[in-house]
Order: sequence, then C-alpha cells, then structure tokens
Amino acid sequence: MLAARGITKSFVGVKALKNVDIEIRPNEVVGLIGENGAGKSTLMRVLAGTHRPDSGTLTLDGEPLKLRSARDAASHGIGMVFQEQSLLLNLSVAENIYLGQEQQFARMGLVNWKAMHEASRRQLAKIGVDIDVTARTSELTFAARQMVELAKALTLEESVSRPLVILLDEPTSVLSASDIDILFARVRSLKSRASFVFVSHRLDEVLRISDRVYTMKDGEVVAQHRAADVTAPQLHEIMVGRGLHTEYYKEARQMAPRSEVVLEASNLGIPGAFRHVDLKIRAGEIVGIAGVVGSGREEVTRAIGGFLPHGEGTLKIGGEQVRFTAPEQAVRRSIGYIPRERRVEGLVMFLSIAENITLADLSCVMRHGAINYGRERRLAADWIKRLRIKAPGPDIACRKLSGGNQQKVVLARWMTAGSRILILDHPTRGLDVGAKEEVYELVRDLSDQGVAILLISDTLEETIGLSHRVLVMRDGEVTARFDAEPGAKPDQVDLLRAMV
Repeated sequence: MLAARGITKSFVGVKALKNVDIEIRPNEVVGLIGENGAGKSTLMRVLAGTHRPDSGTLTLDGEPLKLRSARDAASHGIGMVFQEQSLLLNLSVAENIYLGQEQQFARMGLVNWKAMHEASRRQLAKIGVDIDVTARTSELTFAARQMVELAKALTLEESVSRPLVILLDEPTSVLSASDIDILFARVRSLKSRASFVFVSHRLDEVLRISDRVYTMKDGEVVAQHRAADVTAPQLHEIMVGRGLHTEYYKEARQMAPRSEVVLEASNLGIPGAFRHVDLKIRAGEIVGIAGVVGSGREEVTRAIGGFLPHGEGTLKIGGEQVRFTAPEQAVRRSIGYIPRERRVEGLVMFLSIAENITLADLSCVMRHGAINYGRERRLAADWIKRLRIKAPGPDIACRKLSGGNQQKVVLARWMTAGSRILILDHPTRGLDVGAKEEVYELVRDLSDQGVAILLISDTLEETIGLSHRVLVMRDGEVTARFDAEPGAKPDQVDLLRAMV
C-alpha cells in the first residue's frame, strides 16, 4: 500500500534518517521500534506529511506520492494518532473528531450540530465505543481521548475510496493494561479496512499486535522480522547492541541508606485526595509508592513537591517543619521534581539544552550578577557527554530532541541544582529499554551520593527493582509497606493484593 524508499532527512546538521526503506502492506500492523533518537518519530512525520524528506521517494499503491502537508496526507487516506494527543480539550468530542472538516456540516455560515453529532457517533461506533459526543474533551480519561483520536483518523474513510493507513505513535505510553487490551482489540477489528504502523518502546506489545517489525538505529533500518519469528530479548539486543540481562535494575548497586532522615511526613493529608500518610526517607534511600490511578500516590508526591499544599499533618525537611504553597519553595529546600509530563511541566521547549539545565539554579553560571553563557554552554556540553544526550550541541532547542533525550535534560537540571531530595514521577515513561537502563544507572549514582528519592513508576517491576522500600496506597491511604532489599524483593502479587 505505502512504501518509502531511500528516505533521508537532516535537522541542523543532524542526519535523522539515512536511506530508510519501509513498506506497509494491506491489512497488516507494522511495528516500528528503536532507541530514543533512532529516527522513528521523524519517519512517522514524513509518512504523515508534516516533514518533507531531503531525498528519497514515497509510493502509494505503486504510484509516486508527494506529501506537502498533513492535509495532503489525509486526502490520500493517511492519518496519525499522536503520542502527545492532538485534541483540543476545550472543544466537544464531536468538534474534535471533525476538526478542520466542519464545512460538510455548514450551510450559510451555520453548523448543523445535530448532523455533526450523528456523524461522530457513527465514527465511534466503528471502534465499538460509546462516548457522549457533546461532552467537553477535557472531561474524558486519557484512554477515552485515545479512542476519540482513533475515531478522528477513521473520518478519512469518508473522503477517500481506498483503505486507510493509520500511524500510531506511542498510543499505549500512559494506558493501563485493560485499556491497552481494548485498544488492541479495536486495531485488530479494523485491519480489514486499514493498515497500521505501531510505534512503541514496549517490545512485548509490539510483538503482540504486529505482523512485521522494523528495527531502527541511528536513523537507519537495521532489521526487519516477522513478529512470529523473533523474541523481545532478541529485539532488545538488536536495538541497543547488548542483551537484556538480569541486572537491568542495577540491584547489585543497591547500598544500605544512610542514617540521616532527610524527609519525614506524619499524618499528612489533603481532603479528598489522601489522608494519614506517614513517610520517612533517609539519605541515599529510594522509596517507591505503588497504587492504581486514583489511589492518592500522585497527590502525595505533588504535595511534597509544592504543587498541592497539604491541609493535614506535618512535613519536615531536614528536621524542620515546612508547608509548601508553591513549587519554588520546595526547590529552595533542595527538592527536585521530574514530572511525567516533561513537555508541559519538565521543560521550556523553545529554550536550549543549556538554558533548561541551569534553569533551577542560575547561581552556578552567574558571574558579577550576569549569566556567563560560555560557562553555561560548557556545563551543558559536559552533561550531554555524561548522559549521552543525542544532540548536535548545547544550543539546540529542547523541542527538537526525542522524548528520552528530553528526560535526560530534566535529570541533568536537578543534578546541576544539587537536589538532596528527588521526586521521580514516572521517570522512564516513553523511554526505550536502553535509555531506561541508563536512567537506572543514574538513579543508583544519585543514591550513592546520598540523594533521597521518592519514586512513582509505570510498572510494579520497576518500582520493586529500584526501591529500598515500597509503600502501597489504595483509596488515599497507605495499606501496606514492604522492605525491598537486594535478593529479598517482594512479589508483585503481594503488592497487588494491597493495591486492589
């Protein structure tokens, strides 16, 4: 159906794609994997019409294809569901599904809302979901919004006479296991009328849903396999050049924490969010909090980070009682926060790597009351080298980096600021297996240096593997506590019992 041949694309001296060949056949799901910065997102944007290749060709049903915009791609039946969702949260579900296509419902300058609502229900029916099309999109769960994105892509069937190609860019990155099952069921049911390209860092998911898998590395396609002929460990080794070993979470480096208590919460609570939380973290200790969405764990970390003032109990930092009403107060007490939404809360996307790294503590590059830009760039260049951030230099804007490299910049900021307490809110979300392993190494380095770490993770396996102790929350309360010493880690089943 759709083929790319010899695709090359460069940005500011960085060759993102190098002579890439890929083809999508009728009624199949093609998996696309690779480390952060391997070129996956750039390739997807070439196929979606938002990037024009420097060289190479595209063909659709064997005919030459030139795409000048996303609208151009849509007119040929190519749609994209973005990792960072493209919906406008202040509009209704129906308005989002037909965003940019309202003219078909308009007459004499007025929109026939009834007709748009009926058409939107038909699109949602294609994927078997029942969502109120008049609801404001901001009121939906992330999983429901993902279904709206898919329905939006399926509207292309009304304007083209050929099967669709739908590009799924990290569609499962923040979905629960049950939501992923639902999404995959919808994709399988739609294979008779569309083909899919599925990008994910979760190799088991790629193998579960895909017919064929392309592996990219450093802007090139280095392997292609039938999904039935390859395993997740084999794909991991092709991606990163080494096997997935048993020391993935660096448990051998887990040392006993120091005696100094750097953070202590007693009977901490916020009405309607969580209550009666007791917590101590010692220097060098990693404490994980496990729980389902709505358990209160996210609110606990945000209260400690200064985003949500606690209304009950006490919080002590270094033995001194505090009550934060703003994040900058927490920063002044040497608390760093790495958020799950790095593009929204973690980075100023239009600023450079150097500017983002020094943002939390400009004093490290100040001289006589002014920023020493040379020193700032040298500091950033050192972090780029130490963390293996894929970028041409410290002056590149963070919006031009891959997700994994953006997360490394956030880590570098708090390491530069000398944070003694670090809150990690899903720190490896959206990172490939190789980048995750590098983050785990950094977490162990910070622990060795005496940094106290409070961790919320995407998986129980990661929480258990990294932590010295694990707290489990349910319905706003701590329901269990587990020691997690090396060689004596708790079972996931034990945590699950306390979670549900």
